[in-house]
Amino acid sequence: MRRWQKVLLIVALLGIVSLVISFLTLDRWLYAALDPGKFDPSAAPPAPNYAEPAAWAALPTLEDDADVSLPELPPQAPGAAKADVFFVHPTTSMAKRWNTPIDDPAVVQATARGATLIQASAFNACCAVYAPRYRQASGKAFVHPSPDGDRAVDLAYSDIEAAFTSFLERRGEGRPFLLASHSQGTVLAARLLREKIWGKPAGKHLVAAYLVGGPIHPSTIGEDIPICASEDQWGCVVGWNARGPRYERNEYEFKDAPAPGARICVNPLTWKIDGAAAPASQNQGALFFDAASPAVLPAFADAACQADGNLWISQMGSLPARGLASGILLWTMGPDNYHPIEYQLFYVNLRKNAVRRVEAFQAAHASP
Repeated sequence: MRRWQKVLLIVALLGIVSLVISFLTLDRWLYAALDPGKFDPSAAPPAPNYAEPAAWAALPTLEDDADVSLPELPPQAPGAAKADVFFVHPTTSMAKRWNTPIDDPAVVQATARGATLIQASAFNACCAVYAPRYRQASGKAFVHPSPDGDRAVDLAYSDIEAAFTSFLERRGEGRPFLLASHSQGTVLAARLLREKIWGKPAGKHLVAAYLVGGPIHPSTIGEDIPICASEDQWGCVVGWNARGPRYERNEYEFKDAPAPGARICVNPLTWKIDGAAAPASQNQGALFFDAASPAVLPAFADAACQADGNLWISQMGSLPARGLASGILLWTMGPDNYHPIEYQLFYVNLRKNAVRRVEAFQAAHASP
């Protein structure tokens, strides 16, 4: 082989090795590239005004992505819902800053597609949907905790607290409500449950809290708050983190605060916490509204709560094409880490269960 050919071969091999190393260390260099630096309170975006519709990703008075439905899964007619849901959306920004403005056009679009469309819409059969925008914290605050990140999370939480106050004012007194969330939203919603709902006047009207896809332990929410153990229990908490046999923790996984025991896991196919495996036949349908042709996909995935608190999926159907961004996100999380699709995998079961719990709450509080 000629010398120049050997040089080209060596360069090509080095390029391949570099590419492999880049893929293997993607989590590290991505967060380095997006490092917001020191937290500067003066750089925080303006606080939302929750009296304005623009501060909400979903409201009963707006036409928004939380209204999406299929003919076989009809929503409540406008004004007919007997309950409400306060939905706290997940991280939808990759901005290089500790807290993101709520009016960033890219974030507004990502929140619509990645939260209200595919997640909050699951509750439009039981409830009027309220989903506040908020100055979400950088994802780095949750996977690489630090004092700067904690300040960013506190800022995000201050918005959720203000939004919840507005929610209570908008809806009037006495109506039952659900608390629902995903990912970063779950961290914030769990704190809201602990500090502003449970044991407070608002807690009397709480149907259930669906705290999905977060590092939630009994001690995180408070030892006196029950975990839902049946399909019609109310005044309790539901949670799961969906994973599979090839899953391995990486730099994108939440760092749990020191807490004893496993994360909360309620099986969304049985609504029990006993660890028994539920076959895919009990899955009434996955639904991906971000696919080109959304359709109910019955028997799509099985589920079993594991001793470590993860919801184990050993059998799953083929995911529909959902766009480049969705595919990259799922790939980035690593093999069998189903965090980005934890709502979609059990969409129909979740939808029907929310209706069931509201009915159970109403029956228990009906006047004699």
